[in-house]
Amino acid sequence: MQNYKDKTVVITGGATGIGFGFAKAFGAEGAKIVIGEPRENRLQEAVAALSDLGIEASYFICDVSDPNSVSGLADFAWDTYGQVDFLLNNAGIATRRNTIPDMPLEDVHKVFDVNFFGVWHGAAIFGKRMIEQGTPAAIYNVGSENSLFSAVPNAAAYLASKHAVLGMTEGLREDLPDFITVGLICPGWVRSELTDPRSAHLAMETDRYVEIALQQIRAGEPYVVSHAFNIEHIDARHAEISKAYATYAPRYDGDEEHDVRTLIATLRAARKSAK
Repeated sequence: MQNYKDKTVVITGGATGIGFGFAKAFGAEGAKIVIGEPRENRLQEAVAALSDLGIEASYFICDVSDPNSVSGLADFAWDTYGQVDFLLNNAGIATRRNTIPDMPLEDVHKVFDVNFFGVWHGAAIFGKRMIEQGTPAAIYNVGSENSLFSAVPNAAAYLASKHAVLGMTEGLREDLPDFITVGLICPGWVRSELTDPRSAHLAMETDRYVEIALQQIRAGEPYVVSHAFNIEHIDARHAEISKAYATYAPRYDGDEEHDVRTLIATLRAARKSAK
């Protein structure tokens, strides 16, 4: 989607941080913005700031961990603007850093309720309506560099939630029709409310990050990346996996005999030809 003029963009967690940065950027291109999060005072502040920039924006109080609340956000967006062209599943939280043996289980559930199930609710609810709408649209889910490797020690709950968003996004891409673009946004360390103020000066400036990401979103890229050094960590992980395969499961002629995707495709083709 190259042109966002007069398009409707819905952003969860859009009142602050990266979400607000995207709201400004999409709005500057002429999009109508709907932001949702639980804190009405922050939503009001954000909409006022967007309006001061000449951006058409509105808000809906939304807790993404509650599917009924996400349905309410969808109702509001369609009732207000008649369509939704772009959903940015951006809402996310961090949790207290701790080792797995010492991590309170309620902290794990809390971070998954927002970071994973919040994204799932948005994708499922908006995705169904976008299918019914039948026009070109897009859903981008905000994962993290932690979707691709372990960036932060003693943060396994957050790490696991962002890995789960990666898996869900890849599944969503196959579940939705081709006229709906699906992508995963993988921010590195970017200034936001999650950033410790003592080290915020070390994080990438938010508007700079959004500029890097938006050009990839315009191009319909399935993975939106930044923070160039990340590839070192990604390559290190892939090298370990490749070494394991080369050592214990090397390629051989006919090795697709037990490959699940190959077999599913073969079975589907056989069933189709039998009809």
